[in-house]
Amino acid sequence: MSQRAVTRQTFDEVMVPMFAPAAFVPVRGAGSRVWDQDGREYVDFAAGIAVNGLGHAHPDLVAALHEQAQKLWHISNAFTNEPVLRLAQQLVDATFADRVFVCNSGSEANEAALKLARKYARDHFSPEKHEIVAFSNAFHGRTLFAVSVGGQPKYSADFGPLPGGIHHAPYNDLAAAEALISDKTCAVMVEPVQGEGGVIPAAPGFLEGLRALCDKHNALLVFDEVQTGVGRTGALYAYMNHNVTPDIMTSAKALGGGFPVGAMLTTDKVAASFSVGSHGTTYGGNPLAAAVAGRALEIINTPEVLGGVKWRHQLFIEGLNAINRRHGIFSAIRGSGLLIGCELHSDYAGRAKDFSRAGEAEGLISLIAGPNVVRFAPALNIPEADVTEGLARFERAVARVVKG
Repeated sequence: MSQRAVTRQTFDEVMVPMFAPAAFVPVRGAGSRVWDQDGREYVDFAAGIAVNGLGHAHPDLVAALHEQAQKLWHISNAFTNEPVLRLAQQLVDATFADRVFVCNSGSEANEAALKLARKYARDHFSPEKHEIVAFSNAFHGRTLFAVSVGGQPKYSADFGPLPGGIHHAPYNDLAAAEALISDKTCAVMVEPVQGEGGVIPAAPGFLEGLRALCDKHNALLVFDEVQTGVGRTGALYAYMNHNVTPDIMTSAKALGGGFPVGAMLTTDKVAASFSVGSHGTTYGGNPLAAAVAGRALEIINTPEVLGGVKWRHQLFIEGLNAINRRHGIFSAIRGSGLLIGCELHSDYAGRAKDFSRAGEAEGLISLIAGPNVVRFAPALNIPEADVTEGLARFERAVARVVKG
């Protein structure tokens, strides 16, 4: 029996309506270009929300997947497997960490980090040391625990009662964080650059100050590097741009180069609180995911790719500043590496989605970070010609919106 044709309308008929996808359906990608069902081509400045770190269908990742697919797809957590052991060793060798927990997503990595922080505090101190300090407008995932720590009521308000013992300070306000951190605090969770909250980098001294406060109160410092990790900022992980080492770090998105995978990294001392049976995962550490992630990490963790992120950052900043001089739409252009946010001038407040949709009409895929920020997070290896062409398409989209 032949399959029924599927279109964008099929989404409205059969999918749970918690997404609002674009009017077109992508069917093929190569590098930083995407084609839809009608054969129309787009420049991709989104990379699956910072996921496709090496673009679409990178030949080395395709080869790694194909090779592993002929060997072993899945085996239960009663066993380990070679690809996941290699991936964990790569992560340990490249970072501060001694131990790795491999899962399927950033939400799962953050859930594990938060659970581990509470258990570590219980093991070493007392059950009263369970409070978590995080930051307003953060984003840590969609599990109930992670969304509660995220500090954006629009994502959590309908799902109460929420987990307790969670406090939020304004991002980059060290004094406000200090007022919340006490000997009851088990962990402070922070993004080195707030992504969904508007692409806001940590202010000088902020992360260092949090490290000192955690040390003072015997709390764990948890870095959520789901979006900033694996080369996005020009370092393998963003903590490497600062004089700060976390106790726990989470990774996902670009880690798998487009294949679903996540990881929580930590030290021997902290990891010891997760004993056999205290946490788990069915699909985490899947050989297919681990094989692809290992190859992606091998390619990205090189001077060529990481250095290339830095000069591509300059290409974007120069191009966006030129667009802004001609059209006057942004009040600020900020970010780190290839995570860039353009905050709209007050005349265009709340209209970030309009710019994104206009971009689609011009053949550009972009992102937003809240209602007032247009966000770009392209592949780390996006060709210069695609940057130039994508920015030209974005300027045409800007003209569409400005002209009304």
